[in-house]
Amino acid sequence: MIDIVVVLRAEDAVLDFLSVLTDDGGGETRVILADRAETLILGAGMDAPERLALIASHVGPVTDGIASPGPEVLATLLRQAAAGRPCRIWTHSPADNRRSRGRLGRDTALARAADAEDADADAGLTRAELRHAVGFSPYLQILSDLDRPLGREHIAAKLDFVNGSCGHLLAEADPEFVVQTPHVPAVERFFDTDPDQRERLFALLASLDDEAASVVDPWEFGSSPYEARRLDATAAWVRERCTGVGSGGTLVEVGACEGALTHRLAAAGFTVRATEPNAVFRPRLTAALAGTDGVTVDGADLAELAKEDAPRATAQLLIEMLYYGQDLALLDDLATDLVFVALEPDALASRVRPWLERSATWRADEEIVLVPPQLETVCAGRAYLSKRGSVGLLLRRTNG
Repeated sequence: MIDIVVVLRAEDAVLDFLSVLTDDGGGETRVILADRAETLILGAGMDAPERLALIASHVGPVTDGIASPGPEVLATLLRQAAAGRPCRIWTHSPADNRRSRGRLGRDTALARAADAEDADADAGLTRAELRHAVGFSPYLQILSDLDRPLGREHIAAKLDFVNGSCGHLLAEADPEFVVQTPHVPAVERFFDTDPDQRERLFALLASLDDEAASVVDPWEFGSSPYEARRLDATAAWVRERCTGVGSGGTLVEVGACEGALTHRLAAAGFTVRATEPNAVFRPRLTAALAGTDGVTVDGADLAELAKEDAPRATAQLLIEMLYYGQDLALLDDLATDLVFVALEPDALASRVRPWLERSATWRADEEIVLVPPQLETVCAGRAYLSKRGSVGLLLRRTNG
């Protein structure tokens, strides 16, 4: 039995997998350096200092283009490293907050799965146990399956490795590659995943790109009790504040995702224009709302809505979507006199309130706590995190 450690860069092998490299079993370990598509052989006869010295010789500067080579290349590297022998595979977490490592952890698991579909592959690789290191995960608490506390000797060896070989990374500006205290764990924690958990962990850490849409309902709006309360409270808030225009009022919901809030608004009797600029989410939104009376779907984002000569709406809804650097001055050109904004409290305080204090166009008519913060499990119980609450701010145009 050999251990195969798949890491993005050489230093990762020591920072997250020192307990594997120095396992008392003393067997052979192979370290795949994904950024170089290169494999280091740590022979059974090599002691810990020799192993760390070999890895240290491959620690390099941060350069452009450091990334996972993809599942196909990784599958080849894994087969070459295993050479038909029984093996255990260790790699990064798909939910590592450093996206480069998260992607590699996911790709490694996909590479192992692809081996099952390759008629020329060694079936032993498919049966190999694969474990992910928890790694750098400041927002998630992941339930681990194997914890390895490091003794003082191993801690000293890890710190000596960092100070001797990674000094340039201690001062690195790029958060993907900097080495700081949270990146150097004293307890190395590992977990198993099934394919659904893996994909959900990966998507959960994505922003609003295609990777976030790699699974259906990545933020678990359809299964989370917290999200159900948030969506119900948001729909009730909109319904109560728009009663003056009657049940036939027209709403524009910006960034409708897969329609969890849209369904609630339509059920309340509103005509809804649901916009979703993400090309992967939009077909799901269209399918989810098919046959729903009074709902249309298109791909406009906030900037497009501010430009186009659209019919005036009862209100525009910017619900949990102003996290991505949008220019808030665009709100001045929206075809409405009423805007519903909902954000977690810190984002509301840091982004919206300073802008609103300077605005000659909008005033705050109301601020309401839609749902308080709560800890909640995600990804079928594999992890839990703090949902930070949602605060609603009702904006009314002052020069309408």
